Amino acid sequence: MDTRGFHYGYVIVFCCCLIMGVIIGLVMSCAGIFYGPVSTELGVSVGDFGLYMTFVYALSFMTLSVAGKLLDQYSARWLLTASAAVVGLLYLGMSQFSAVWHFYVAGAVIGIALSFLLYLSYPVLINRWFNSRVGLFIGVCSAASGIGGVLFNPFGGYLIQAHGWRSTYMIFGVIILLLVVPLLGLLLRNHPADMGLKPFGEKADEGTAAKTGTDYAVAIRTPVFYALMVFALLMISVSTLNLFLPNYITSVGYSVEQSALVASAIMLGVTLGKVALGYVNDCSALTGVLASTGLGILGLVLLLMGQVGMAVMVIGGFLFGWAYAGVTVQTALLVRTVFGAKDYSQIFSNVSIALALGGAAMAGGWGYLADVVAFKWILTSGIVLLGLSMLIGVVALRTSRPSGMLDAPSGSSS
Repeated sequence: MDTRGFHYGYVIVFCCCLIMGVIIGLVMSCAGIFYGPVSTELGVSVGDFGLYMTFVYALSFMTLSVAGKLLDQYSARWLLTASAAVVGLLYLGMSQFSAVWHFYVAGAVIGIALSFLLYLSYPVLINRWFNSRVGLFIGVCSAASGIGGVLFNPFGGYLIQAHGWRSTYMIFGVIILLLVVPLLGLLLRNHPADMGLKPFGEKADEGTAAKTGTDYAVAIRTPVFYALMVFALLMISVSTLNLFLPNYITSVGYSVEQSALVASAIMLGVTLGKVALGYVNDCSALTGVLASTGLGILGLVLLLMGQVGMAVMVIGGFLFGWAYAGVTVQTALLVRTVFGAKDYSQIFSNVSIALALGGAAMAGGWGYLADVVAFKWILTSGIVLLGLSMLIGVVALRTSRPSGMLDAPSGSSS
């Protein structure tokens, strides 16, 4: 395998990191900082304003299948550039909104754009441009969203305090329109063949061969396809527990500052976990499944034992972050390992429907459940769901691989 010298695939990685770090970092990771000031000025409850995120998830859920087909049929370069431009323009518009329903409409349109940008951009493009180190680069791109959140949350908080939420929405929109959109339009390319290149990791003397794997029409008729949708649904359901962990931590006797420390530990686990899981999956898909679910289970157990001491709580938060990381990285790589690269974009877009659906349902569902049961039982439920995810992932690998191929790297064409 000849991977010496510069390959344009690295530029594709940069573009994907730009999408995840800037657009997703601003739109998803920083959404919460607007809840208080916007709802106060509009005279609505935080819950009523936050409902716009449900529209984001719901429209992503409804359009993912179509988005996967469009990425196969049309230019990913221009679809992703146009989607980024739409988000930037909507953020400019949000700076002028005067009623909560305006945000609901904007959330619906953003959800359509995010079906391309959030769920499909980097898994599809990395799959096209790389034959080796697929897991590592998917992990790096996914981790960029966490880094963006770390950088933009304090920046956005400062802007809101100094200039107000309207100016902050406008500045965020300008960043997307002047930084991300032009670079995507200039740098993104659809396939290596468009530039006379082979995918990274393919030998120079290898003949051009079609990517191998399961046909989309065949994949959607197999039980393992639906098993992977359940895997994705369970993983995203567990990850949304993160929204409620600060309240749990303070409820067991810790301060707000200590709960913030645990939240930081979770995000550190998410960021490092995404890169590490990508690397691990390049060596063994089975190990990736066991790491993302097993470490998540251990993390929730430690969070349940958190009254023992703050160190236990922080370690528990860090390990829980690995399960959170597995939502995007492990799901994407598990689908590639099971079904191969041939019709990956269409297959993964359909599996991702479960991610959007689960996010929309459980982001509020755990909160309603917490109103009627102690949160320790909710954490226990998370442990059970991760255990089921582990079982599904292992069974999916065993039933889809010939004997002896269970540890085949996700980066291999299958």
